[in-house]
Amino acid sequence: MKRALLVVALIVLCVPSASASSWTLPIHSLTPGAIDPSVTQENVGSTVCVVGYTKTVRPPVSYTNSLKAAQLSGSYSRYGTTNMKLFEEDHLIPLSLGGAPRDPKNLWPEPWAGGVGARKKDVLELKMHLMVCAHQISLRAAQGIFASNWYKGYLTYVAGK
Repeated sequence: MKRALLVVALIVLCVPSASASSWTLPIHSLTPGAIDPSVTQENVGSTVCVVGYTKTVRPPVSYTNSLKAAQLSGSYSRYGTTNMKLFEEDHLIPLSLGGAPRDPKNLWPEPWAGGVGARKKDVLELKMHLMVCAHQISLRAAQGIFASNWYKGYLTYVAGK
């Protein structure tokens, strides 16, 4: 328990609130993002914009937990812990924006702790989803925000408003 609290404290201290850091974003070479080719701008009204869509494509917890464990003990060992409760296995390009559900290139262990972690990304995900479904931004542009630097997108579309 003490080790877990120490790791959380280190994550909080190492993640700046004003700019994106290597702790905020996934390792791009490992997690560049991936899209589901069956979701297109032309069919958003019958896919991602349908209430409950993500439940139909979300991979099982057994799959994401297995991947998260492997990442935390391997390619994402930079976090210094394998305590899975400290992380969300997150889709870089959200399912609600046509992100690939099971592609490891779209999944990474995102820290819950810190000022720029999973909870802030969730706010941007909702904002972008609403904008795509209202035709205020294209699906491709929204996906690109997450694939390039979701935190800059957060500063532009959420914090800047």
